[in-house]
Amino acid sequence: MQSRKKADLIIIRLFPDENIHEKLEEACRKHDIKTAVVLSGIGQLKQFKLGYFRQKGDYVPGYFEKAHELISLAGNICENKGKYEFHLHASLGNEKKEVIGGHLIEGIVEVTNEISLLAVDMSIERKTEEKTGLKGLFLE
Repeated sequence: MQSRKKADLIIIRLFPDENIHEKLEEACRKHDIKTAVVLSGIGQLKQFKLGYFRQKGDYVPGYFEKAHELISLAGNICENKGKYEFHLHASLGNEKKEVIGGHLIEGIVEVTNEISLLAVDMSIERKTEEKTGLKGLFLE
């Protein structure tokens, strides 16, 4: 992983066989990020898991072994009690140009990932909401 920060913009390059979540966390620690917005992410992932939320208590994961193009990555990252929490959504395409997407639960870099983060001077917190069962974003 390589990363560089200028002002509030962090550019990250991930390499083959790196875990996307582990390396994003490493970059956030390196640059002392408390909260970040994922501006963009492109590249290729393999051995990735996407999730789809249907209703409370019913979160359907799908695992994909074969490499797919990372067409788009969006979301946010927040630090909570020394641990980083990710809310990432991804769109990925296969060799037939078919696109799948969902909540990015895990993924390994196939060739490269190029990710841009915007550091935000704002504290946010995620708490499990009783009604939905999801970890909601709280700004207070």
